[in-house]
Amino acid sequence: QVQLVESGGGLVQAGGSLRLSCAASGGTFSSYAMGWFRQVPGKEREFVSAIRIGGWTDYADSVKGRFTISRDNAKNTVYLRMNSLKPEDTAVYYCAADRAGWGSLPVKYNYWGQGTQVTVSS
Repeated sequence: QVQLVESGGGLVQAGGSLRLSCAASGGTFSSYAMGWFRQVPGKEREFVSAIRIGGWTDYADSVKGRFTISRDNAKNTVYLRMNSLKPEDTAVYYCAADRAGWGSLPVKYNYWGQGTQVTVSS
């Protein structure tokens, strides 16, 4: 059973930056694909970015060029560096993991963190 704990959220002005972290425990981190999703009240959970075991990455069109996902297998941690933040990036950001699945669909991931709030003011 994998446990995921996100951190790094907060309040930032438009144009600012944040780095989210997701610390994993209870599994072999290097064998898991990792993803970041976000959700606002009343809307479905939305794909942000994902990184495979070998480092292949994918991004939602809305964040390409502004967000960067990375992983540190020695620290069992995945990161999401968010630059040039916009008010529409405001959401709860969730970390997800799976050994077999990967990609942009939430159903591909079996393990989820509790989320961290990101608020971007205009």
